Amino acid sequence: MMAQYLALREVAGDCLLFYRMGDFFELFFEDAKTASQVLDIALTTRGEHGGQPIPMCGVPVHAAEGYLARLIKAGCRVAIAEQTETPAEAKKRGGSKALVTRDIVRFVTAGTLTEESLLEPRRANVLAAACEVRGVLGIAACDISTGRMELEECPPDRLGAALARLGARELVVPEGWELAPDGAIPRSAHEFSSDGGDERLKFVHGVATLDGFGTFTRAMLAAAGGLIAYLDHVGRGKLPLLLPPEARAGDAALAMDEATRASLEILESSQGGRKGSLVEAIDRCVTGAGARQLAEDLSAPLTDRHAIAERLELVEWLHDDHLLREDMRAALRALPDVGRALGRVVAGRGSPRDLGQLRDGLSGARRIGERLVQMDGLPVLLDRLMPELGGHAQMVDHFAQALVETPPTERGQGGYIASGYDAGLDELRVTSGNARRAIAALEAKYREQTGVAALKIKHNNVLGYFIEVPQRHADKLLEPDSGFSHRQTMAGAMRFNALALHEEASRITEAGAHALAAEEAHFEELVAEAVAARHAIARTAAALARFDVAAGQAERAAEGGWTRPEVVDGLSLEIEGGRHPVVEAALKVQGERFVANDCRLASHDRLWLIGGPNMGGKSTFLRQNALIVLLAQAGGFVPAKSARIGMVDRLFSRVGASDNLARGRSTFMVEMVETAAILAQATDRSFVILDEVGRGTSTYDGLALAWAVAEAVHETNRCRCLFATHYHEMARLGETCEALSLHHVRAREWKGDLVLLHELAEGPADRSYGLAVARLAGVPPKVISRAKSVLEKLEKGRAETGGLAAGLGDLPLFAAAQEAQEEQCDALRDKLREMDIDALSPRDALEILYDLKREAGTES
Repeated sequence: MMAQYLALREVAGDCLLFYRMGDFFELFFEDAKTASQVLDIALTTRGEHGGQPIPMCGVPVHAAEGYLARLIKAGCRVAIAEQTETPAEAKKRGGSKALVTRDIVRFVTAGTLTEESLLEPRRANVLAAACEVRGVLGIAACDISTGRMELEECPPDRLGAALARLGARELVVPEGWELAPDGAIPRSAHEFSSDGGDERLKFVHGVATLDGFGTFTRAMLAAAGGLIAYLDHVGRGKLPLLLPPEARAGDAALAMDEATRASLEILESSQGGRKGSLVEAIDRCVTGAGARQLAEDLSAPLTDRHAIAERLELVEWLHDDHLLREDMRAALRALPDVGRALGRVVAGRGSPRDLGQLRDGLSGARRIGERLVQMDGLPVLLDRLMPELGGHAQMVDHFAQALVETPPTERGQGGYIASGYDAGLDELRVTSGNARRAIAALEAKYREQTGVAALKIKHNNVLGYFIEVPQRHADKLLEPDSGFSHRQTMAGAMRFNALALHEEASRITEAGAHALAAEEAHFEELVAEAVAARHAIARTAAALARFDVAAGQAERAAEGGWTRPEVVDGLSLEIEGGRHPVVEAALKVQGERFVANDCRLASHDRLWLIGGPNMGGKSTFLRQNALIVLLAQAGGFVPAKSARIGMVDRLFSRVGASDNLARGRSTFMVEMVETAAILAQATDRSFVILDEVGRGTSTYDGLALAWAVAEAVHETNRCRCLFATHYHEMARLGETCEALSLHHVRAREWKGDLVLLHELAEGPADRSYGLAVARLAGVPPKVISRAKSVLEKLEKGRAETGGLAAGLGDLPLFAAAQEAQEEQCDALRDKLREMDIDALSPRDALEILYDLKREAGTES
């Protein structure tokens, strides 16, 4: 057995091996040690290997899914080794001592889960593959629980943003790829071939060409090849549901890098988890599929104005009809998760319950469609979804006839095919039922015949049916002419058989086996029917999810008094009465009101410099406007009185940072890396929010960096930007930057206490109120008093010397200063490069040195 285990252990690679032994999955050696720690189960030993006891632990097969979920959550990957023959087959093959054959039937990994108990209902489970072909990156992504597959390509500098948008649980890359992110799973580079990807996709979908699905580049196909090869590996030759691939244009979605997504807390809060995130504050979907679609919408807001308008039109239509919205949400709430049920069925892991969910989900979709088709003036998007809500009448009727109302999750015991569907199956059930009644009659007859009132007929998987009596009454059944034959002696009881009981048991076993076989055949027929219609069913599931998102967005808008934004092609950003959805929701729970603020950016006023005290609301104001842009382009209403938003191509947020010790980066280093990415990538159509740039270093360095970054954003990137800072000296930028305006969050001191008004006003901040904030935070009065005296001395010195910003008013703008410096350096460098030093006399060399000094302007 150990030789068989070690051979499978070799195949399992870096996965834990679940080795099936009877009713348990056993783990040995290092696998056992790892599993015992993660699962908190007992670690034992079994036999010896190499003179040492073999560590061992195990989990029951019937409870394996729960243990698998914990292992996957802990970052483990698991190989499942099942028995591929029965003990009887093994005995027939190799005699009584033959070892039952086992093989790895499947790898369970974070990105390839389909089991309902292992998946989060409201979160997509994405697997991705990435590779490089001739300097272009290809990315393939799929959620195998629903089959959706997308292919895209991007330049190397946008890989991080693309992967951040996907949020893949696993990423597969070629071995040795230099751009591979941390934690990626390396696979043979031969699997990432464009020709191989093309062939694999054509084989999966049974087509001679992919032209009907769209146009795919070589990089896209190479990534798809790596993805399908990995799925083939983990499924051991059994591929999951894969729908036809969709090509995603690189500029189809609002681009956001990983730092921006983390800063805006779109799908996950800074504390980790969904609570406190944007999606938690927005999500009013009543189905898991709708919640997953909403998360995808927020992760990839659109950049197509017409597509945004279509989503907004549907949300507005449902928002304005309260009664219809309530009815539709009630109907959607009753529906099962059709997409994931289909995924399990196609992957060969489906149950009768999954077939019942397909029946009920498609039936419910048809009822929703029948209600909507009677209405006039349907929105364009809904009109396009309508055909997908029907069209399954024949299959639904068939499943309704074939399946019981509530099918079980397991099919081993039968009972899921409805009575009246198969006359032969009904007869077998009657035979089995009659036989069971006959056994009950036999029990009564044997009691009367023997006079043993405690006699019982029982059943187990080893003996089948048998007669059991207490030992003190066994003598009567042991008599030679009693008609009973002894089978087993127990502590306090004896077991017997009888000819009549054997005959009835045989009838039950035969009828039951035939009934199970009949049900299994019907199950396979129903599965085949669902698989054949998988593409149409998947489209229905997607239509239901999209409709649920619109209804949920409409509900959230009605609940919070949100408004429909106007998304236009220009570069304006006009938000009246904007609010932060997450902060507003938190304040509402506490019974407090959120203070709304306006934001009006335009080509002539595209950079706002915002000052004011900490806790005054600067960061909230920055974030709320970024989130309003995101929500609008995702196709939802926004928390504002009105919003007119010029289309944004990229969204950047540099708000807050923390140490990244794993990469050896300090807070300031993280801040500078993120700022560098913004300056390198932002275009005039981008929207940028910057908070306290330069705060992680010395005052002079910080001010210099903040000043230069603000100039670069104004002069080079020329994007819409909100820039919060504590450096009052930066107000002088308003004198030289024509598209920059000064603003501040209001605060007042009243009787020694700081009152934060959370209102935005025009003009520079008069002071930072740092000492007042420190007092609010509970800093001891003695420290506050000392700080006040130090501050007075510093301010006196600043007044005498002109302060930190002395001389900055005469400093040329960012670009001009940089160009002048570079030109001067280049001239000196060119002269030195042309000089033949070996040919110079000492006097000539001295003359040249004087000339260079004069040219550099350093001669006194």
